[in-house]
Amino acid sequence: MPALPEHVFDQASVVGQLDSWLPQGLHVEAADLPAVTVHEDRTGEDEAGLFRAERDQMRLEWGTRDSGNYAGWLQVAGIGSGASEVTVHLSFFDEQHDPGADAVTDELDRSLERLDELVRLRMDGGGAG
Repeated sequence: MPALPEHVFDQASVVGQLDSWLPQGLHVEAADLPAVTVHEDRTGEDEAGLFRAERDQMRLEWGTRDSGNYAGWLQVAGIGSGASEVTVHLSFFDEQHDPGADAVTDELDRSLERLDELVRLRMDGGGAG
């Protein structure tokens, strides 16, 4: 992404705007961080989750809170010339939560494109969040 890692992390880590870049149909509501509730439109169900943002490490971590069915992380790193690289790792520990490699890749690509757009809009608009 053509932005400093701090700018990318600052946009990715705002719980109130996760819906703007996460896969369509997922909605995150902060309870008492790190506790969150994730609503999935497809199933109509809510899932207890965790969300942590570690700015000093430029890392986000998330997962299911009670069941341990799913976990993931996002790492932002500077690659020089004011650009950043975003790495995402997802783990599915329950087949019911695993939509399959093709679906995951497609949704991940779209999510990162939306995050890139969000970062660009914030940078172009001069706002920080």
